[in-house]
Amino acid sequence: MVEQRIPPTPNNFAVWFHYFAGDHDDLRNAVDLLIDHNRPFDARTNQDLFETYIEPNAGGVAIETSERLHALMGAAKEFLATAIADNRSQMQVISDVADQSQTGVDPRTLVAQLMNELARAATRATRLEAGFAEKTRELDVIRDSLSKSEERARTDTLTGLANRRALDEFLRKAQATAEWGEPLSVLMLDIDHFKTFNDNFGHGVGDQVLRLMAKVLREKVREQDLPARYGGEELIAVLPDADLAACAEIAERIRRAIGECKITRRSTGEVLPNITVSIGVAQYRTGEATADLIERCDRALYLAKGGGRNRVVTENELDRAWAAG
Repeated sequence: MVEQRIPPTPNNFAVWFHYFAGDHDDLRNAVDLLIDHNRPFDARTNQDLFETYIEPNAGGVAIETSERLHALMGAAKEFLATAIADNRSQMQVISDVADQSQTGVDPRTLVAQLMNELARAATRATRLEAGFAEKTRELDVIRDSLSKSEERARTDTLTGLANRRALDEFLRKAQATAEWGEPLSVLMLDIDHFKTFNDNFGHGVGDQVLRLMAKVLREKVREQDLPARYGGEELIAVLPDADLAACAEIAERIRRAIGECKITRRSTGEVLPNITVSIGVAQYRTGEATADLIERCDRALYLAKGGGRNRVVTENELDRAWAAG
């Protein structure tokens, strides 16, 4: 943490404790990528790591869910025990009536007894059915709570895009499909001069811009693609079944759409300067690690920034840049 100049706050310490302990592979991969790419561990990146991989509320959700499930299981056992006891009682009554029918008891009396028992059985069944229905609703609430908790754990709180955890999972699945010959491409975008923008207009406006960039990215990629927040002001999209040319075309549409956005400060109505982005694009190569794919995309992005910004650069230009010296 000292080496990366990370303040030793409780949240940051929790992140690096688990990183050092080696008990969280997704966290280790995310941190290693940031280090390999010389990314600064600023306040926003540190918070992203904590919210994505440590999940401070997950333990509370798990405990609460476990307690509620335990209570529901207890109630279900009671319902079943009651149903079994009622069934035995009803069978005994019917057996008694059958015995009486052989001893010459007035049939009207036997019919009345049977009718009474059936009425009681119907009442008990209705009560049990209502109880089971209530517990079923509680199970639905628990299932919904777990689903929302899982969704929060996979979503970046600022932009609403997928976070690094969801990105890593999606990439692993997409890589498995790509090994069978399907193309897989990635685009990474970075807001040009974002630090200057934040310094001039404040981080609140900067966050507003990030949310706008995320909205454009979400709208311009395809339904099967995954837009995600990579870290800081960098956004990324994974495009299964898209080769380099198709991905570059989508990246260009994103770049133009962002350049046409009009940004207004909500508090004053002031129209702010237009935002531009630089985008790098790379295609997966069979057998490579996804980290290599991201690294190549990242280098294309920085070639775009070094070449004047507000442009799309594909990995093909990396080779040309290297050949040119």
